[in-house]
Amino acid sequence: MTIENSIHATPDYLSLLRLDGRGYIVLGAGQGIGEQTVHALAQAGAKVLCVDRDEQLAHAIADKVGGIPCVADATQRSDVQRVFDTARKQFGRVHGVIDIIGVAGIKPLAEFDDEAWDRQFDIVVRHAYLAIQIGGEMMKADGGGSLVFVGSLAGNRAVPNEVVYATSKAALHHLVRCAGVEYAPYNVRINAVSPGFVRTPRLNQRLDESAWQTISDVIPLGRPATPAEIAGPLLFLASDLSSHMAGEIIEVDGGVGVMAKFPKVTFGPSTTPTP
Repeated sequence: MTIENSIHATPDYLSLLRLDGRGYIVLGAGQGIGEQTVHALAQAGAKVLCVDRDEQLAHAIADKVGGIPCVADATQRSDVQRVFDTARKQFGRVHGVIDIIGVAGIKPLAEFDDEAWDRQFDIVVRHAYLAIQIGGEMMKADGGGSLVFVGSLAGNRAVPNEVVYATSKAALHHLVRCAGVEYAPYNVRINAVSPGFVRTPRLNQRLDESAWQTISDVIPLGRPATPAEIAGPLLFLASDLSSHMAGEIIEVDGGVGVMAKFPKVTFGPSTTPTP
């Protein structure tokens, strides 16, 4: 197709969302955003390797979508290598990875010790580094693919008592940007979604309804996201609809990130003279 023809050609947009016959890996597939992402990929036609540290959760979601369960600790190099080797053996080729893994350590910076600091960076950044290094090279050799990560609003803004978590997410965001540029020439696209407040099963265990209402009050859309509302943008980044995106961080936060915090004041009448 010539450049002129490609400019005017109208693609089949729905087909660009389809992933029929392609092999995908979901890291952290067992619940919440990961579980919904597995459903999204499967509904788009993908074959999915469902990876989780919890064997029961990995098998449960794989059974729901006809996927393949895989138990692994994605912070360990040997486990990540095994995950990609398994996917290639099962699917013939790995077309994409969606990495959901991340847990927030929420407490003042002074209360962290070195072990807790290292653990926070392992659970947010290390598995992403391993997935890009191992999976990115595999996709590079196979002609391309897509790696998508889940960042956080905390990686873009200062959030109370989340200094370490926020710093690790900011590191993840910049890993995505830098690696996205490095791998783009090989048609390996690396991007991320940055959610705000999401009503996941894990957070539901930690927050009561009054806390959720307090959170809802600061979100312009008036409520936190559901896991499915994050899985949708993840599916977009995994598909060919996002074929010209590399190193991007998409904020999906209900408008929180673009809102400036101002005091509530009442302005009196203008004293500016009328011309």
